[in-house]
Amino acid sequence: MGSRKEFIKKTALGVGGLALGLSAKSYGKILGANDRIRVAFIGCGRRVPAYYESLSDQYNTELAYICDVKKSQRIRVANDLKSLSYTPQMTDDIREVLDDPEVDAIFNATPDHWHAPGTLMGVQAGKHVYVEKPCSHNPAESEMLVQAQQKYDKIIQMGNQQRSSPHTIEIINEIHNGAIGDPYKAVAFYSNNRGRTPNPVKQAPPEDLNWELFQGPAPREHYHHDTWDYNWHWYGWKWGTAETGNNATHEIDVARWALDVGYPEEVYVDAAKQHFEDDGWTMYDIMYATFRFGDDKVINWDGKSRNGINTYSSGRGTIIYGTKGSVFVNRSYYQLNDRDGNMVKARGSGGEESGTALGGGGSMSTRHVVNFLENIRGTADELHSPIDEGAKSVHMCHLANIGYRADKPFKVNTSNGKIKDKKAMEFWDRDYELGWEPTV
Repeated sequence: MGSRKEFIKKTALGVGGLALGLSAKSYGKILGANDRIRVAFIGCGRRVPAYYESLSDQYNTELAYICDVKKSQRIRVANDLKSLSYTPQMTDDIREVLDDPEVDAIFNATPDHWHAPGTLMGVQAGKHVYVEKPCSHNPAESEMLVQAQQKYDKIIQMGNQQRSSPHTIEIINEIHNGAIGDPYKAVAFYSNNRGRTPNPVKQAPPEDLNWELFQGPAPREHYHHDTWDYNWHWYGWKWGTAETGNNATHEIDVARWALDVGYPEEVYVDAAKQHFEDDGWTMYDIMYATFRFGDDKVINWDGKSRNGINTYSSGRGTIIYGTKGSVFVNRSYYQLNDRDGNMVKARGSGGEESGTALGGGGSMSTRHVVNFLENIRGTADELHSPIDEGAKSVHMCHLANIGYRADKPFKVNTSNGKIKDKKAMEFWDRDYELGWEPTV
């Protein structure tokens, strides 16, 4: 075990080198590129199948733990993976996983209110973390994540998997090299036909659900049907971040990447609940947000959760406008057009991960996960979504939600993302259950 411990110790040094701008490949010879990485799945809902492919022999990984607060979820994943030649341990408590010094990395696919606290606990326990989007529940948590990565020198990759999509990487590079002139505007969009949401009814939690651990850092309340199963997204701000945190994260990230911008100068939001007026959905279900940046650049977010019209000929994607042309890109393909609207070229993804269907995984997710693993070993040229970059895209989603909750536009400090409005800043952070407050 001595050589293995030395590997883990040197991995931390390797990440510190990345922070100094050095290539991960520079550390490939000293990090033990052939060492097995022991991982844990934390949260076994709709996203966990995205990690299954990374357990194949070619990636030299071992699943040490299957962790979820609901027993049936753990059993389902164990059954999915029964072909493994070993049996992972199962637990409902993330703390048991983090206490095991032999675990190198965790995949954090918990509900939104657990993303940042679980990630902070992970790096503090010496683990690398792959955290699903959105990386945080509020802007204050994003700040803590960036600080923690710098303090503990552990890799934190956010699960905005389109950053690892070859066709997206290709067209973004072409945009940055002048393919459409100077890019000045991007429209990120998502349309879905989500139906009526059950009105929550107070009842006892399912027998196999650890409701205390599900709530974790969130202030305590009585269980309501059927909070644990995805509806936590729509039942208030205690658990989720609405559709903008849920899905806009992906498309806004591509828009910001294409325009090469950081924090916006101004934010304007028009949002409301327009469908199924009497159901349990408590947030907006339609939003149009505008983010203005320096150099006359702008990003629009057009999100329709419960109106499935394909306004832009696709359920989701991003359109980037430049002085000499435009680009449409989604998870399936991109199309490059000249200024007259004529197609110059197009390329498909060659993969199977696209659309608005819930959960699962696909080739993009696998590439993103493998990029995370290769960075742990020091064999990758770069981390595709380091937390300081991913947090900026998530921050735009938080700003949109804050614009809706504060019901007003506001200006933003472009150096740190802070809101220049007292009322809006009241939503910068949140209340936590006593004893569960996240720290760096």
